[in-house]
Amino acid sequence: MAERIVVVGGGIVGLAAAWRIGQRFPDARLTVLEKESEVGRHQSSHNSGVLHAGLYYKPGSRKATLAVRGIRQMIAFCEQHSIAHEVCGKVVVAVTDEEVPRLQNLFEWGSANGLQGLRWLSRQELREREPHAAGVAAVLVPEEGIADYPAVCRALAQEIRAQGGEVVTQAEARAIHRNGGGWIIETPPGEHHASRIVTCAGLHADRVAALTGRPRDIRIIPFRGEYYGIRPDRQHLIRNLIYPVPDPSFPFLGVHFTRMIHGGIEAGPNAVLAFAREGYAKSDIRVRDLVDALAYQGLRNFLRRYSSVCWMELRRSFSKELFCATLQRLVPEIQADDLVAGGAGVRAMAMARDGSLVEDFHFVEGPGELHVVNAPSPGATASLAIGEEIAAMLARQA
Repeated sequence: MAERIVVVGGGIVGLAAAWRIGQRFPDARLTVLEKESEVGRHQSSHNSGVLHAGLYYKPGSRKATLAVRGIRQMIAFCEQHSIAHEVCGKVVVAVTDEEVPRLQNLFEWGSANGLQGLRWLSRQELREREPHAAGVAAVLVPEEGIADYPAVCRALAQEIRAQGGEVVTQAEARAIHRNGGGWIIETPPGEHHASRIVTCAGLHADRVAALTGRPRDIRIIPFRGEYYGIRPDRQHLIRNLIYPVPDPSFPFLGVHFTRMIHGGIEAGPNAVLAFAREGYAKSDIRVRDLVDALAYQGLRNFLRRYSSVCWMELRRSFSKELFCATLQRLVPEIQADDLVAGGAGVRAMAMARDGSLVEDFHFVEGPGELHVVNAPSPGATASLAIGEEIAAMLARQA
């Protein structure tokens, strides 16, 4: 009898995992369960759409390895499926002399990770590439670009079905329990039986893994990232992707400028605690999510550690002028009147009890189960490589 494998979660990582599993186990009966009416409705489609090449990640980490492999796989996948994408390159800018050593460290990490064509840019070389950017130096990452990740999700779903697998929407996993040597997954439309399960639940990764009896040693805390668009008549100020050097006192990457694959320029995101795991608006509150977050010792430790940063992020969320002032570090000519309301996304930040963020991709395995507990940025870029890793882990279990 053919093995039945169920993947819980129809975001880009879950879909990529299912596709790679189908390639590795062609005789298996494969099902993807997605709680929404369409695949890729949350983090997969609420992001900057950037192809990240692996500049920021510690050499030897899963992020570094899978981002470098993943961006090349993602570009090839987009080419094969005629999905809109562009390898336009990115500049990471040191605005002050004090930031130059950190930029140098990024350059060394990127080189160690195997990025191709990295270039150190002088102030003049930066202005030749981005005439309106301010900085004393920059690193050019030519392999990076932009892509239509929602279209990637749709193409992956088609590939899974072409392999003979199922993608079942409106099928939230409400309960998961052992059934002899396998599993039963209860969803509103009915039960699904599996010999092995893989969970890739993104914003609900910790809760879905806990349905199998796993302890929530790591908690998902939602942080909303808000964007502004740039007025059409001012979009000439940004050619492609302009990023800051990350601040070591700030646990997030920092606001940046991104050219969008279907037109327009986006600025952001900030990072504010969301009051719902799918809280895309300031007014979105889900009591269960809020209580779950505030009751967690890890979040309280995080807020104590980064109290001033969190307060500034909250103020910036409500002030276009403060948001603009941060953007002006990179492009001084940007004015508050140039910014128009944009979208928002919610990051699934995996947090330990001591308040530290789980930096790397994090998987948890057990007999007949594999859980993707943490797949933050560059999760979308690296998704096809993450899928390969998951399929290989299942093969080692067999």
